[in-house]
Amino acid sequence: MTAENRQAPNVLTAAVVQLTSTEDIAANLATIEGLTRDAARAGASFVALPENAVWMRTNAGARAPAEPLDGPLVGRVRAIAAVAGVQLLLGSYPELSSDLARYYNTSVLIDGTATGAPVVATYRKLHLFDIDIAGSESQRESDTIVPGAEPVVAMVAGIPTGLSICYDLRFPRLYQRLVDDGARILTVPSAFTEFTGKDHWAVLLRARAIETQTFVVAPNQSGYHGGQRRSYGKSMIVDPWGVVLCTAGDGPGFAVARLDFGRQDAIRASLPCLQHRHPNI
Repeated sequence: MTAENRQAPNVLTAAVVQLTSTEDIAANLATIEGLTRDAARAGASFVALPENAVWMRTNAGARAPAEPLDGPLVGRVRAIAAVAGVQLLLGSYPELSSDLARYYNTSVLIDGTATGAPVVATYRKLHLFDIDIAGSESQRESDTIVPGAEPVVAMVAGIPTGLSICYDLRFPRLYQRLVDDGARILTVPSAFTEFTGKDHWAVLLRARAIETQTFVVAPNQSGYHGGQRRSYGKSMIVDPWGVVLCTAGDGPGFAVARLDFGRQDAIRASLPCLQHRHPNI
């Protein structure tokens, strides 16, 4: 049964996998395989990996191992999804683009429950992290990454799911668009920095969940990657009332929560703010 025609469940068990990825692809994939398997054994049928899951730049001059969707990186993750028998979100990987100097930062949704573990959706990061915080850090994703062009809503086990990546979290209109397109889950795979994460990560995730009345599934990178890269961690799943259902501990690991869509329906019925938006806004 494909993701498009399976009957939507009333409850979905989801897991956020937390990684400390580096430029060592083989080591990253081994960790992804083990944690995906463990999350599936814990009952998760939908498993989400963070941004830069298979490769994290830690040296400024490192060249990304950009590949097309049918390349070996995505192929290996598809095999992991198939063995675990789960819907697996590869939070992002470097997808080859027509720009020889830059690549897409692409999220890939894989149906490991279907024959061949097909890719059922892709999303290319829209908002690029170009920042310069005095006394802290500077990053310019636009130097190495081509921005995407379109929002994406895909089916996870029959549930409409809006895809996003990390810095997108700061742009609420994207999430309103995804909900207008039917999303009941929002995914936010991230490599949220330690400096910004301590003050903004949970606040922004809960805000997006409350204002859209969706479940927010947010796997994050964690800890020291090498070079000057440190990520905040605290991967979490938030319910449509803004309640944090689960949070990962420090370092690599995972956290699991049940997404109850009956509760979501009740929240949306009792507080129908999505229907109250002024037509001029």
